Amino acid sequence: MFSAEIEVRTGAEPVVHDLTRDIEKFLAAANAGDGLLHVWVPHATAGLVVIETGAGSDDDLLRAIDEVLPRDNRWTHRHGSHGHGRDHVLPAFLPPYASVPVVDGSLVTGTWQSVCLVDTNIDNPVRRVRFSFLAG
Repeated sequence: MFSAEIEVRTGAEPVVHDLTRDIEKFLAAANAGDGLLHVWVPHATAGLVVIETGAGSDDDLLRAIDEVLPRDNRWTHRHGSHGHGRDHVLPAFLPPYASVPVVDGSLVTGTWQSVCLVDTNIDNPVRRVRFSFLAG
């Protein structure tokens, strides 16, 4: 298995951060052929999705998260900024892992699909993401 960790600066606003270019660099460094890419976010308040970006779906996702998990005082977990408890519930809806097939060193995704980090935690502007390639 070949594995590496990157740092992603997500800033102070909720974000859908496209990891696809970072993954492509990782697969090139791994000299990947056929196998499986596993992506892992070792944080209690971030998740991963495979989604179209750039056409509004990423903004729609953040809006949907706000509707389903409002940033208000309903949450028992109360440290941090206003409504931060919802950030700790996020990974139950958007898991902190994703696995994607790799063929001939390239991700097997649909035309418009990207692997993205979703971070709504405005208290933590820096995230780590681990890529692991398991040759098949």
